[in-house]
Order: sequence, then C-alpha cells, then structure tokens
Amino acid sequence: MSPSAVDYVDTDRYPIVEAGPARDALIARMRGAIEADGCAVLKGFVRAERIADLVEECDRVAVHGHRNFNRTNPYFTQDRPDLPAEHPLRRFYDRSNAFVPADNFRRGSILREIYEWPVFAPFVQAALGEQRFYRYADPLADVIVNTAEAGNGFPWHFDTNNYTVTLAIQNAEVGGDFEYSPHLRTPTDENYEGVQAVLDGDAGLIRTLHLEPGDLQIFKGRYSLHRVTPLSGSRARYVAIFSYVEEPGMVGSAERTAQLYGRVLPVHVERAGVRSDALVD
Repeated sequence: MSPSAVDYVDTDRYPIVEAGPARDALIARMRGAIEADGCAVLKGFVRAERIADLVEECDRVAVHGHRNFNRTNPYFTQDRPDLPAEHPLRRFYDRSNAFVPADNFRRGSILREIYEWPVFAPFVQAALGEQRFYRYADPLADVIVNTAEAGNGFPWHFDTNNYTVTLAIQNAEVGGDFEYSPHLRTPTDENYEGVQAVLDGDAGLIRTLHLEPGDLQIFKGRYSLHRVTPLSGSRARYVAIFSYVEEPGMVGSAERTAQLYGRVLPVHVERAGVRSDALVD
C-alpha cells in the first residue's frame, strides 16, 4: 500500500486539513514570521516515529545524487572580470554536496505524497500570502533531496525559486546549521552592497537556525542569501526540498540545472526565458 501523507504529518499539532479557527491561527502566525524574517519553521511537522521511514527512503536513492565539487558564486553564474575583485559576482566558494533529482521520487514515495497532498500546497500558499502560486514544473527539481557528508556544505547563495519548502530528515553529527540574511534583495534591486557585507561576515545581517529531523521550513530563498555550514562525522545530512514558483510552467535554467543535477532535459532549453523577475539568478 502506498504511504499517505496524513500518516506522517502531525495534523494534531498542525491542523492544516480542515478550515477553521485553528488553521487560521497557524497560518497567521506563519505569515507573520515570513513577513518579518523571510522564514517560518514548524517544529516536528513530521511525526518523530515516522522519521526512520524517510531516512530509509533517502538511503535507497542517495546513490543517485549528483555529486558536484566546484567553485560557485552566490548566483551560480560565470565570473565577471570587468567588475572589481570584491564584487559578489566575483566571490567564488567551494561547493561540495549532492542533489537527488525529483525523478527518483515518483508516485508512491513518502516525499512525493506529501508534496502532492491536496491540502499541502494551499496551506503553504496561505502561509506565504501569495496570490500567484504554482508547483515547480521542473521534472528534475520539484521534489528533491540534498545530501551532504563530512566536510561538505553549501556556500552562500540565492535560490532560483521564489519559495522553497524544506523538510529536515537527518542531521550530520556536527555542523549543518542553516545561516541566512533575510530580505537582502528584492525583485528589482540586487543590493550588491548588502550581499558583499554578508560575504564579508557582517554578523548583524546573519541569522542561524538549527533544524531537527521532522522540522518543516518555509523560506523565501530567492531574496534571502543563505548557506549550510560545513559538516563533520560519519552520518550524512538529508534535507528534502519542495519547490513552488510564481509563474506556471517555470523550470530551472539549463546552466544551473546541469550544475545541480548533472543533466539537462529538453524542457530546460525550451523554457529558458520563463522568469518572473530580472534578477541575475
């Protein structure tokens, strides 16, 4: 029998299924956190006794993760020699982790059941307070798992998608904290000066979260610079990523898709121009 999202999500603690005052209050609390901080966290969204099932699902497909060891700037773009050396577009950092593409999580997987659960997307949309809200149409990137091992991390970057929803599944023994600088740029302003300050270590602009297995995070990663700190120990870190966007039919760019997943599908070339803003990426 295929898994059911209601068997995994703690709907007693988080009443997202039925409309009513309890759901309204939860959404209001989350919307306030997102507006103030670009981020909301639901601790223990997945029941503690079901985390082992998610770890097992990730263990089975981890071998299919695209491991990429390179140097990237926060925008995943090429160098710009015409700019000063300290400019954010010229600040490159080692990146070494892996993404398990979405086509490894087909119908019947726990993660896809949660992502496609009819009440889940409307709940996230309500928490974000967005009128335009669609599942990511990218066949390699709508439901993915980020895996990272000792020494790995994900340096400072902005997300391609406007809204990212992550589910912590397994932590490394040490490290793996989530650091971010909320609302650092807007759809019309890259704010390179602010980005440079974060890259230079301005602690006043940086916040830190330690997420535990089962925690759900709703995050506006397109506008908030963020990273995962380096890891140590023998245990891999697993985080599921559910992605949503403002425009229907949106997919990742061919360049970035190749970087993250090691392959490109025809749809990434065909829809290369579909974007709701003019940000670098």
